Amino acid sequence: IVEDTPGVTRDRIYADAEWLNHAFTLVDTGGIEPFSEDVILSQMRRQAELAMETADVILFLCDAREGVTPADHDVAQMLRHTKKPVILAVNKIDHINLVDNMYDFYALGMGEPFAISAGQGLGIGDLLDEIVSRFPKHDQEDEEDGVIQIAVLGKPNVGKSSLVNALLGEERTIVSDIAGTPRDSIDSILTFEGRTYRIVDTAGIRRKRSVEDESIERYSVIRALASVRRSDVCLIIVDATEGMSEQAVKIAGYCHEEGKASVILVNKWDLIEKDTYTMDAFKRDIARDLAFMSYVPQLYISAKTGQRLGKILDLVDSVYAQSMIRVPTGRLNDVISEAVTVTEPPSDKGRRLKIYYATQVSVQPPTFVLFVNDPEILHFSYKRYIENYVRK
Repeated sequence: IVEDTPGVTRDRIYADAEWLNHAFTLVDTGGIEPFSEDVILSQMRRQAELAMETADVILFLCDAREGVTPADHDVAQMLRHTKKPVILAVNKIDHINLVDNMYDFYALGMGEPFAISAGQGLGIGDLLDEIVSRFPKHDQEDEEDGVIQIAVLGKPNVGKSSLVNALLGEERTIVSDIAGTPRDSIDSILTFEGRTYRIVDTAGIRRKRSVEDESIERYSVIRALASVRRSDVCLIIVDATEGMSEQAVKIAGYCHEEGKASVILVNKWDLIEKDTYTMDAFKRDIARDLAFMSYVPQLYISAKTGQRLGKILDLVDSVYAQSMIRVPTGRLNDVISEAVTVTEPPSDKGRRLKIYYATQVSVQPPTFVLFVNDPEILHFSYKRYIENYVRK
């Protein structure tokens, strides 16, 4: 399943949801065949294991028509090892004759099963009530004032660990190591020239086994997404010796969709043989691959030699400040009028789009609302033109 967004192609394995004022992300996994040797099935299993690692609550779904299968028992055994809250739901109970089948599922030792029918929407409300009741209480530490949360992202072996260690190095002071999230990651606090930063979840992304296991690379997106959500600024690391990988473009796409302030760091720049045009050629390649993110600044660094590392936190401050910017309404409307004068709005069936007024409603990212005569006429390409014009 691909997303209908220009420049960002990826599988939709997650969806945002809300219930009783709780906003959360649902991660959908492929079916688990615990002992299958099949390449695709084993990769699906690995994806599911990653999802379990990052989850706060696990929903274990079984099929009432099939009854309890040996595979259900194997999956239940896997889930017991996670030490996470597990809710058992028995699906396809859309017929009164199937209600008796539900009691067999007590044998899985997962507590009381919830009878549902996803097809007919039966029992979903009760199930959601149970899910949100198991959410962990929010840690207030994440809400600290003035602490900029930085996510360090990139595929395995691009130098994330080296960069984090270099940033936490000699002239920085580590205030504390806080075991933050439920997936063994360490959030490092660093202070530099009176400013405080929290480096989010780098340990979670850079586990050694994820470097060794190629299939993880495909599915580490789940973990990367969790880091992106928690951050204020994303540092997307690219290996200069390899150029922009598909994985890096995917991760950049998540940062763009989530509206996060981002910086592209091209690491291992010391390993590249350079001439006058090397950096320009690199910039062109990145501009082509990240056409949907043309606004993101780039920095060419070497975590190993320390080249240009001093500029990273200045860039972090700069893009963070831009994500918090508030544009005066008068100035914003002047810019919109100018954009409309330069390129006329589209028309449809003889009706031309009119933009009456624009206002900013929030920051991180700066979000603007346009008041128009008919939203249906506003083609996405013209909306993107307006967005780029405001940004410029």
